[in-house]
Amino acid sequence: MTCNQDCGKNSQEWMAALRANGYRLTDARKAVVDVVINSREVLRPAEVFEIAKKKYPKLGLVTVYRTIEKLEELGLIQRVHREQDCQAFVATRAGHNHLLLCTECGRYVYFEGEDLGDLFTSIEKDTGYVTQDHWLQIFGICPVCQQEMGDDQ
Repeated sequence: MTCNQDCGKNSQEWMAALRANGYRLTDARKAVVDVVINSREVLRPAEVFEIAKKKYPKLGLVTVYRTIEKLEELGLIQRVHREQDCQAFVATRAGHNHLLLCTECGRYVYFEGEDLGDLFTSIEKDTGYVTQDHWLQIFGICPVCQQEMGDDQ
């Protein structure tokens, strides 16, 4: 597997960021980083644990949760909101991008948003709020799952 759509990071850079922020670099932590950075799908901590444990059998679930928490604090991963739960994560991508998630398999892609200025102006006018930032997630069914659904019929 390769990093989803050139997220602009590699595991060595992530480990260096952890070290620079006072975190110990362990084989267990590296196993978690490798799984998250190379996933093409949104992963829950339990899924990260299952995959990383194959590479590092001594891995504990607590290490997975702590590492994910630290990666999120450093802005290297972001929490993804799904119908089932909010405890899923993806590697962040450089620049301002939006996320398109498959509701069937969990695959994701980042995309650049077109000019959303008119939408924000309308929202501000309707609500009286002044928008400062946004994070857009769109849910759909990826081409692979569409094909599989078509094959089932």
